[in-house]
Amino acid sequence: MSADHDEPLESLATAKRLVLAMLPPDRQPSPDEVREVVNAVFGMLAGQGKVLDREQLLKEIEVMAAVFQEGSSGLRSGEGHEPWLPEARNDRTWDFWERYRRYLEDLRNMPRQVVRRLDQSTDEVLSELEDPRRPGPWRRTGLVIGQVQSGKTGQYIGLAAKAVDAGYRLIVVLAGIHNDLRSQTQLRIDEGLLGFDTQHQTRSNEDGNSRLMGAGKLPLARKLDIASPTNSSEKGDFGRQAAAAVNFPIGSFPVVLVVKKHWRILEYLRTWVTDVHGEENETGRRIVRDVPLFVIDDEADNASINTARDPEADPTKTNAAIRELVNSFDKTAYVGYTATPFANIYIDPDVDHDDFGADLFPDSFVRSLTSPSNYLGPERVFGLQTEDEEEEDTPPLPLVRHVDDADVWLPDKHKPGFVPSDDLPSSLREAIASFVLACAARRARGQTKVHNSMLVHVTRFTAVQGIVRDQVDDHLRLVVDKLQDRYGKSSELRAELRTLWERDFVATTNHFPTDEAEALTWEQVSGHILPALRKIQVKTVNGTSKDALDYHENRRSGLSVIAIGGQRLSRGLTLDGLTVSYYLRASKTYDTLLQMGRWFGYRPGHEDLCRLYTTRALEAAYVEVTAATDELRREVEEMATLNLTPRDFGLKVRSSSLGLTVTAANKMRQGTKVMLSYSGEGPETVIFDISDRTVEHNFTVLENFVRRLGLVAEPDQRASGGNVVWRGVSPETISDFLSGYETDRMAQRVRPRFIAKYIDQCVKVGELSNWTVCLVGKATSGKRQEIAGHTVGLVTRAPLNDGFETEGRYTIRRVLSPKDEGLGLDDAQVERARQAARRAAERKGKAKLPKDPSGEYLRRQRRPDQALLLVYPIELPTSQTPEQRKPLVGFQVSFPHSRYQSDTEYVVNNTWLREDIYNADVEDEG
Repeated sequence: MSADHDEPLESLATAKRLVLAMLPPDRQPSPDEVREVVNAVFGMLAGQGKVLDREQLLKEIEVMAAVFQEGSSGLRSGEGHEPWLPEARNDRTWDFWERYRRYLEDLRNMPRQVVRRLDQSTDEVLSELEDPRRPGPWRRTGLVIGQVQSGKTGQYIGLAAKAVDAGYRLIVVLAGIHNDLRSQTQLRIDEGLLGFDTQHQTRSNEDGNSRLMGAGKLPLARKLDIASPTNSSEKGDFGRQAAAAVNFPIGSFPVVLVVKKHWRILEYLRTWVTDVHGEENETGRRIVRDVPLFVIDDEADNASINTARDPEADPTKTNAAIRELVNSFDKTAYVGYTATPFANIYIDPDVDHDDFGADLFPDSFVRSLTSPSNYLGPERVFGLQTEDEEEEDTPPLPLVRHVDDADVWLPDKHKPGFVPSDDLPSSLREAIASFVLACAARRARGQTKVHNSMLVHVTRFTAVQGIVRDQVDDHLRLVVDKLQDRYGKSSELRAELRTLWERDFVATTNHFPTDEAEALTWEQVSGHILPALRKIQVKTVNGTSKDALDYHENRRSGLSVIAIGGQRLSRGLTLDGLTVSYYLRASKTYDTLLQMGRWFGYRPGHEDLCRLYTTRALEAAYVEVTAATDELRREVEEMATLNLTPRDFGLKVRSSSLGLTVTAANKMRQGTKVMLSYSGEGPETVIFDISDRTVEHNFTVLENFVRRLGLVAEPDQRASGGNVVWRGVSPETISDFLSGYETDRMAQRVRPRFIAKYIDQCVKVGELSNWTVCLVGKATSGKRQEIAGHTVGLVTRAPLNDGFETEGRYTIRRVLSPKDEGLGLDDAQVERARQAARRAAERKGKAKLPKDPSGEYLRRQRRPDQALLLVYPIELPTSQTPEQRKPLVGFQVSFPHSRYQSDTEYVVNNTWLREDIYNADVEDEG
């Protein structure tokens, strides 16, 4: 359908609103119900002379109706808390929330299933805050974990709306460390909560012309009294001038401020509110009484963390300013929002500074939000393999394209004054061509007045970004000239674009279901290429650039932009309509890598057009980060099942085999030990050194281990070539085997000597005394190996790295066959694990309950003395003849949960991290 006509699109939008209003509100409608309502609306509008494409309407409604979202889970502490929300639902009006809900459903066309989950999750967070009508003093601090670009802003706007309805009178949103992110957040607050344009008025009930926007423009919407001393302009932050201009009191109606996370701004705010509304307490401090304060800290792991070496000494400035603001009110609630919560949970919960009080540890609650099924997140982009046999692995979407030709143009370790070579790498030229084709394809699908963005993130230095911007702009202008046949190259260029379209885009679209991605022919797309190309602008986005991503100003026509940037594009800032990313910027930490992933988010109607151009090394890093963060969320869910509090939450993040670390060293100073326990974990070898020396050494270690087992325990071999099992093995025997085993130098997480040391520490307190050992064999294997008198069939594990022979390293996804981890448990233990797994599945609303429990539930049932070692002899598929090679030796250890949470000296690369970690305060970075 061509999209150059406004009337069909307006009719389609009207029809969508009518259909959604007629579908059942309390459940997911069936396909027949959707088609029946679509036909009714089509007939009604056709009778009014409205132009409508019935099949397109049906397709879009089916996509929206198919979106689902699981509930959230979390840890909570009821200490000092009084339940209040059930009663409050009846004794106050909820006008701001109801207006925001209507705005999401009617103007933003958000699926009602998602809005209902938003209603539920905001209720869950609100109920953990204190009733603002409760007499003070009281304080609640919490943390909400979402995903990058998954809708956290929309969630906390809904929470703020409910907080205002409940009676919180001062809402302070801490919105990043840059003006553009603060401005973008204020604009979202204007649209969803305030309902008016803060660049033109400060209070909804001001006399004169009203500048309504967003929720404020809903038909029949009642004007609600609310104010904001900050506005959505780049310079609209709070300061002395803003404080002097405020002409309304605080306390009689809600006031909302969106401020940059900078200590000086926060000091202006605290001084203003305490001077006007505070009173001295017995210590001489000015305290604001009976004005409930609610602080929402967006990107709470960034700038808010106290990175001082001694937590008892004076904290860093921004952290101190936030704590001073919170402590200046006798009724306070603080909630941090982040997709990368590692630093927040490393905060020392016991700090209580004489001047600044407690730190920002989420003492009251930690909640983990799930994302809707239409969210394009790390799991879908990079894939995810789960150890739960009842859960299907998530295969990666075919959206990643590898870059291996950029190092000559822009080396990874370049300096601030480096000048890239004149020739853009072919991968970047292809990425730009892909962006042009994506823009054209969206036009062919009727998506003309929409935003289209491309990200080019290749350097942190602003001067280099400027050069890259000029090179990309020159290339784009050359492409326009060629298409206009200025150089007689039009047919040649169109042939290249057609080849790219048919080789890449057609195949990728065919991977998606037909109701999610409309297949297009070259003939449908080609006519839109030049109009799409002419619309594209190239801009730099950094601290020195005057360019601005003015999506709001171009909301009626749509902005098409190639954004060249670095730090400013790596946290919080949304690139609307992002389709193509060209990303080469390496990072050493999980949280920074995830935050740089601006390509995550929602891509309705054009997921198949999205592309990520990056290196194989960065793709591998993202695969690891994805697995680690998924493991963290699962741990939150498991501990929520056990009704544990945030203080009980020992953060265990799967460490990297690629040299990455969890977060910056200065953010982990107070929490290093909590991540170093193997309690309840199942470390397994997935990276192997395949040099002849190491393979021979580990096989010899295994043979000596098996001989020693034969001296201390009677083996049980079930079938020829199958498993050999020893029971009642001593922990010393296990430690000796692990101490002799050699891993690849990249295998950071599985360090056998550290695992052996952990075992020795547990033995000292009466744990891990009774081991079961299984030499895992495959009875049907065509290749068998004698190991110290026992013949077993070798297992096979497919490599993840195709060129492993030249790399000298063999990498696999998992060595463990999940069913093996139940070995050594009795029937009652397995049944308890199965029931726990089923309860967790029921709580998440899953229709299919697991038949067998996964490792996390099995390990929870192991007695503290009861552990398991699984050893896997692995056939290595190399060019050597079978007689010349020994098998690889892999292992997995299934540890019970320790009663003492014994620690090991696991993280060893802090020195490396301090030398190479990216410093956000370095001058000249954008």
